[in-house]
Amino acid sequence: MGAEPRSDAFVVFDHVQKSYDGETLVVKDMNLAIGKGEFLTMLGPSGSGKTTCLMMLAGFETATHGEITLDGRPINQVPPHKRGIGMVFQNYALFPHMTIAENLSFPLEVRGMGKSEREAKIARALDMVQMGAYAARRPAQLSGGQQQRIALARALVFEPQLVLMDEPLGALDKQLREHMQFEIKHLHESLGITVVYVTHDQGEALTMSDRVAVFNDGRIQQLAPPDELYERPKNSFVAQFIGENNKLPGVIEEFDATSAKVRLSTGELIVATPVNIRAKGQKVLVSIRPERVEFKAGLVPEGVPMLDARVLEVIYMGDILRVRCHVAGTDDFVIKMRNTLGQTKLSAGEEIKVGWHPEDARALDLV
Repeated sequence: MGAEPRSDAFVVFDHVQKSYDGETLVVKDMNLAIGKGEFLTMLGPSGSGKTTCLMMLAGFETATHGEITLDGRPINQVPPHKRGIGMVFQNYALFPHMTIAENLSFPLEVRGMGKSEREAKIARALDMVQMGAYAARRPAQLSGGQQQRIALARALVFEPQLVLMDEPLGALDKQLREHMQFEIKHLHESLGITVVYVTHDQGEALTMSDRVAVFNDGRIQQLAPPDELYERPKNSFVAQFIGENNKLPGVIEEFDATSAKVRLSTGELIVATPVNIRAKGQKVLVSIRPERVEFKAGLVPEGVPMLDARVLEVIYMGDILRVRCHVAGTDDFVIKMRNTLGQTKLSAGEEIKVGWHPEDARALDLV
């Protein structure tokens, strides 16, 4: 599912633009094809255009330019209630004066479904989210997590082929949020529905998605499966937005298609994989994931360059130790060490050497 969708994609944005004032584009020439049954997440900071794209797909916003198609059918002029799309919002949007069963019955009544068929679908949807015993309660009698389950059941009750989710877990505490991530992912897999999910939480996007579209400034910066986004970011924005990164400024001395020699601002020469590098002398940021950094000469293979480092602080985080060091002129160089038996202990003030495999470092063009 992580691969590029086929030409018969289920949802297509074709040169879509959106402006609210006729001058500033909040979505700029958006092209995106989403495969049937895919779980695609739109990820990005506030104001990047991701929610606007979701709202255009839902029908609550109108594209200023371009066309959106659903299952081969243009939907720009189709009102929201006729698109057959399920929606889940962060604030649940349940009717407070109705019971849970009545909340789920509403989208079925709108579609003219008979009573016995409605009851069967409501029971099935509530069972899907383990809320079968709560049909007679009202939303105010449920916890936030329970209300979100009901909102999810209401989006699924009429068996839509496409479900849109806008920050649906944003109001939940960390533990419940993580639990619901897996529940939604398992529901997606078992029902075979297409899900378009909006979040600014990168961990959530990596956990749940077949592919992630990273938004910034109204454009998709990179569209790829989670592992590819994390391991092979296309530019420095994606590298800095997805996960934690050590960043060392430098200048390209030599490069070819697969390797670049970078002179750091403090004089050291290191080797990295080039990304969007165009010329010698180009200023770059060399990015290395904290978990890929190795320290002390015995742990680093022959030929891997080593840099001097001074430990500034060691933070115990349970499963990992986060070691912040002074390296090549920066005080924000981080090593993540697994908290395992026999792991070398480091302490503030200690002088060490750090290194990494060249393929784990990326020389990125500056945004």
